Amino acid sequence: MSAFNLDAYDYYLPQELIAQRPAPERDKSRLLLLDRSKDIISHHEFYEFPNFLRPGDCLVLNDSKVFPARLLGKKETGGKVEIFLLHFPTLLEQNRGRVKALAKSSKGLRPGQTLYFDNGLHAHVSAVLHKGEVEIELSSNGIPLVQVLTQCGQVPLPPYIRREPAPEDIKRYQTIYAAKEGSVAAPTAGLHFSSNVLERLEEKGVKVCRITLHVGYGTFAPIRVNDIRNHEIHSEWLHVSQQAATMINETKASGGRVIAVGTTSVRALEFAAQNGGQVNKIQGECDLYICPGHKFRIVDAMLTNFHLPRSSLLVLVSAFAGRDRILAAYEEAVSKGYRFYSYGDAMFIS
Repeated sequence: MSAFNLDAYDYYLPQELIAQRPAPERDKSRLLLLDRSKDIISHHEFYEFPNFLRPGDCLVLNDSKVFPARLLGKKETGGKVEIFLLHFPTLLEQNRGRVKALAKSSKGLRPGQTLYFDNGLHAHVSAVLHKGEVEIELSSNGIPLVQVLTQCGQVPLPPYIRREPAPEDIKRYQTIYAAKEGSVAAPTAGLHFSSNVLERLEEKGVKVCRITLHVGYGTFAPIRVNDIRNHEIHSEWLHVSQQAATMINETKASGGRVIAVGTTSVRALEFAAQNGGQVNKIQGECDLYICPGHKFRIVDAMLTNFHLPRSSLLVLVSAFAGRDRILAAYEEAVSKGYRFYSYGDAMFIS
């Protein structure tokens, strides 16, 4: 089957292997090591991850922070409404902000309606777009929006986690190094890191670099075309500082490996290196879609979770390691009872 055919990216996954809760401890999740040079698979726990890196390597983390994007409220008529903010509202430090969102209610919303939430937060419906998407203007009665959202918003768990958010999700659906709010989904490969693991990496002489790519709801969007080359990827806000670019480029020049934590970091680095073979300082929208045929300029190894069938993320890791190799690794992970998706186990492709 062609590597560009969507059906080539399907695999069997029992429902019980979709992780509904995080591992008891971050670094006690399982870790599947896929060594491309030797074409072998081995099985470990995540606290062993520093053993697979070398002095002089550069580990690239996405420090984006998930914000409470899920809001439960009522319409003027009293009917219930659920709003999922698709991006961080502009003017967030103030008390008003315009944002696109997904809306769910018994009856469709109409322009001009007002929606009411807790803590004095309300929203004016500016426009009804398509597929349940609306444009709203949030207002919070003089209180900074960032403060109100923290008080009344909920953790935006992915749709395949079939439960209501719990108190543990506030911390666990967030990396320990998250710093810059803007994601509606966690960069999940980073969820496995503990302070102990990061300290051991730095003690070993591994450089740790931080970039920012705010994960959008489009990360869950399935591919809907048979030829995956025709898929249109969502764009996400990206920032790579000059300091980060310099560290990564110096690593490459000195023979060290650049190890991306998560598909978000992979896309960010490869996007930032499109104009030549080096990472450039950049800030703006990243819309790079990576599929088979992509020439990787920067990333030498990646840490990632196990991804949904027929998804752009599965296509990306297949472009990096080879479709047959990835699907064979997934088949073994299923047979060994690995936990899949956001709260699941990890995979290191070296």
